[in-house]
Amino acid sequence: MEPSCLLSFNALNDMSRTFEITASLICGVPLNLERSVRDIIGADIDMLHFDVMDGVCVPRFGLYPEILVGVRKLTDLPVDVHMMVTKPEPYIETYARAGATIFYVHAENNINLHRTLKLIRDAGMKPGVVLNMATPLCVLDYILADIDYVLLMAINPGIVGHHIIDTIYRKIADVKTVLRERAIKIVIDGGVTPESSAEMIRAGADVLVCGSSTIFRPGEGPLPELTKKFRRHVNAQLEEG
Repeated sequence: MEPSCLLSFNALNDMSRTFEITASLICGVPLNLERSVRDIIGADIDMLHFDVMDGVCVPRFGLYPEILVGVRKLTDLPVDVHMMVTKPEPYIETYARAGATIFYVHAENNINLHRTLKLIRDAGMKPGVVLNMATPLCVLDYILADIDYVLLMAINPGIVGHHIIDTIYRKIADVKTVLRERAIKIVIDGGVTPESSAEMIRAGADVLVCGSSTIFRPGEGPLPELTKKFRRHVNAQLEEG
């Protein structure tokens, strides 16, 4: 990948911010994802979130690896791939070659989770584990040394328009307690809104997956401006305590 092909990582990012944003590409313009990627590149966004769904693990279909190959011709932003599929292992190398940075797998449908996480790291990606709301935190007990991210679902995955499950705030705080001082980031997917985000961050969230409830709202303005507005709103709420 030639450097001339890339629109570089946004210079606005700095380490003083209280939270990171990963923009959910599936919420972009379906018939013009290139425009959505360029909008993401031009905004104050840290990562690009890439949903993969098989219609079985969750009742919806998602993005495919050739799209990620195309994304990589436009940007060097980190890309986190969320695998909502029944058998993720056969696709680890595929998405590593396509350019994924982070690779999330669900704990619920993975009987060989430790092996899967090792394969992800061996492929050159950062491993992350996903927990649905009803999944107990004890599944983390023996894999904390093997992961860089814990992604918590604040909704039932794959359900368009599903409302936030209110116990997410307590679950974030509980995961933070489990992680203690480990350098493992907590990511929240689903239910991220201007109203819920500050409380998620206060509870211990590090990264928010932002979609149509926050930054992908073309009727209200361009994505870069909506991202700035969202950050200002959340930071103001955090300052208020």
